[in-house]
Amino acid sequence: METGMWQAVLLAFLAGMLAANAHPHFAKGIAAERFPTVFGSSPVVNVLAGWSGLALAGLCLWGAHPVRHPGWALLGMAVGALPMGLFHATGRTIGARD
Repeated sequence: METGMWQAVLLAFLAGMLAANAHPHFAKGIAAERFPTVFGSSPVVNVLAGWSGLALAGLCLWGAHPVRHPGWALLGMAVGALPMGLFHATGRTIGARD
């Protein structure tokens, strides 16, 4: 793989992880529900954390140049979202109860 493809894969992987982590925080925040974060669990904190994560994911995806390497960027995002989704699904988040 050429250097540009590695950049696309790694940045898209990071974008996938950030977006998958940001989604539950943003969703709980706009629904005015509490959800644990390292900064607290209020809905406002969750909206800010979720929005920040989505903005960072967008910047990472922009840096990945998905137009130049669409398949690799899609693969990187999908593989990046999976571990974060499993992390949330298994209740390993900060402040989660068993």
